Formats: sequence, structure tokens, C-alpha cells
Amino acid sequence: MKIAMPYSEGKVNPHFGSSREFIVFDTQDDKIIGSKILTSEKLHNHSGIAEMLKSEGVEVVITGGVGRPMANALQEIGFKVITGISGEVKKVAGDYLTGQLIAGPVSCSCSSGSSNHCHSHNS
Repeated sequence: MKIAMPYSEGKVNPHFGSSREFIVFDTQDDKIIGSKILTSEKLHNHSGIAEMLKSEGVEVVITGGVGRPMANALQEIGFKVITGISGEVKKVAGDYLTGQLIAGPVSCSCSSGSSNHCHSHNS
């Protein structure tokens, strides 16, 4: 199974749409066996990011805050989406694999006033 997260300085980026980097963990038998960083050229590129993750074989997306259009794009492709997560990406992935991941409140520092950037839980 592959798990993806928006990535910033070793942690889950709290705003999915503003992330240029995504970390993908390759897992087997509930253990991390590898990881790689993917780069997205455009911000808020809903279908592009979803397709990029799909082409990598990702099944689970773990994030902090995510706007409704992006959450919909991810779910329409078939990803399991977990929101409200923060912390160091390797620990988050490990906690997910062992069933210990606890979602917190969704938060992001998005300054956009657009209703397209409202955040909600979609777990």
C-alpha cells in the first residue's frame, strides 16, 4: 500500500492545496519500506495532483486541511482521505499503519477568502 501526504520541512503541510511537494510512503506488512518526494508545479491543481498520486499507486491520502474541491477530486478517484492530521510525516505514516493515527481539528493558514478553500473533515 502507498500513503501520500502534502509535505513541508519533514511535516504534514497543513494546507493540501498550497503544497508543492508530496511524500509517498511505500509500505508492506504494516511497515514503511521506502519513500519518495513528488513535486507539483501548480498550486490548487485539483485534478493534476489527484492524477499524479494515482499514477504513483497511492491508495491513502493523509492531510491537514483540504478544500472541498480537492477532497472531492481525491475521493472521486477512489483514495481514502484522512484529514485533520499534523506532525512529522514518518511518524504519521507509522501511526496510520498501526491503527494509532488520531485526527485532530482541521486547520490551515490559508488566507484565501474564497469559499472554495473552506476546510472540512472527510474521513
